[in-house]
This record gives sequence, C-alpha cells and structure tokens, in this order.
Amino acid sequence: MFTRRNLLAVLAGLAAAPCWAAGRRQASHPGLDAVIDISHSTRVKDFRLARHYSRVLAVIHKASEGGDWVDPLYARRRTEAEGAGLLWGAYHFGTREYSGAAQAALFLRTAKPGPATLLALDLEYNEQNPANTMGIRQAEDFVRAVAAATGRRPLIYTTAAWADNEPVGARQQRLGGRVTEDSILAQCPLWIADYRVRPELPSAWRGKGWHFWQYAGDTRDGGLRGAMARKVAGIESCDRNYFRGDETTLRKFWTAREMPHKTRKA
Repeated sequence: MFTRRNLLAVLAGLAAAPCWAAGRRQASHPGLDAVIDISHSTRVKDFRLARHYSRVLAVIHKASEGGDWVDPLYARRRTEAEGAGLLWGAYHFGTREYSGAAQAALFLRTAKPGPATLLALDLEYNEQNPANTMGIRQAEDFVRAVAAATGRRPLIYTTAAWADNEPVGARQQRLGGRVTEDSILAQCPLWIADYRVRPELPSAWRGKGWHFWQYAGDTRDGGLRGAMARKVAGIESCDRNYFRGDETTLRKFWTAREMPHKTRKA
C-alpha cells in the first residue's frame, strides 16, 4: 500500500543531493533539533531521560482523531512530560466523518490547552482509511474554531504535495483544493513533513517558511535520518523535528498568545 511514510521515504531516497522544485522554496538550514512528536502507540520509559540525555526540550502528543476518538495516554503523558521539564503540545488528526467545528470541540476538550500548550492540526492523507480523509474546508473550519476559542492559530502539519492539492496514495487522492495564500490555513505556522535533505514548502507558505520540520519518522522507512528517530533516551522511537530558531526563540514561540505566521524567508 502506498502510504505517506512510504512517499516521504521514496522522496528521501531521491534526495541524496539537494533537490529543488520549480516554484517552491526550500529551507537553507535545519535549526534546533529538540522536538519530538508521539502518540499512544509510542513506548515511553521515562521523559526525564529524553530531556537530560537526548536534549529533547518539547513533546507534541496526539490528543484526538476525528470527532469521537481520544488518545488514552494523552493526559497521563502530559503530567509526566511537564514534570520532567518538557514543553507540551497537542495535535489532532483530522478526518472527513465529522465537521471541522465538531472535531475542534473534541480536540479542545481533550487537549485542555493552557498558556503553554502548543496546538496543531494534522492535515494529511488518511492512509488507513482514505475515504475518511479531512478536506480543506473542514480544516479551515477547524482552525477558525480553535482560534475563536483560544485566540491562537494551531500549527498545520502537512506535506507540500498534499497542501498543493497534488494526488497522493494508491487512489491518487487530493485534499480537495490547493491551500492558497488567502486561506486561514496559510495564516497558521507550518509544520512540514519531509524526510529529504531539505524540506519542500507548499506554495502558500512561500516566503514565510516553516516553524517545525519533521525530518525523520518513527518507522524503518522514516527517511534518510530514520535511525535518529530510534535514538532518543527513554523513548522507543518517535518522530523527530527541527525548530527554526534557538532555544530562547522556541520557548517564546511555544507560549506566544497569538502565534506569528511569518518567518524569515527560506
């Protein structure tokens, strides 16, 4: 089956040398390698080990999916991670079955965001159930609902191909419309997934750049740097992410009341 991770791994294999795509910009440097993202499927032994031995500063954990599923380990892991001195974030995996507003409501009830909780929407091809893939209008409604409730726009986790409405997966499925610069999605900070040497940006974020770059996945096909995902102390494999800035900038960004959507040009 053709999956997102397989796609990213294939692209990574094609990118042994820097690859530039027409009409898109790529980042010129990685940034701070201190952010991981996980879910209930990730085995965690001790967040303190990750903090002190692997220099992890922040965790983004899955909180919910669709309109009726809650990650059973979210609340417990939050207590453990914050107790270890880690920054905490929550993400929602979007689906088609429920409206964007309904999914946002579940996400907020589950995430229980405070001033120091990073929020994110996972907007990608649903490889497990393609027919239940979130559409662009649902994603926009989700962001509006989260922004109205919290005063902050969530990160948008996606790939360049998906955000640009290119066909993905065995069914050659599309998002349902390209994310344009005037979409509320493009006003959100970008969390780009790309396992190649340099990340490729969706056209709507051209000139803004990414805030987070997921550069390695938690599976064996997790890209050129996939082995890095299995080298975090106290955690049995996880997705790895760069933040575009230093530690001081990361902490300011994480707790910003209104997240900026512009960065220096990539």
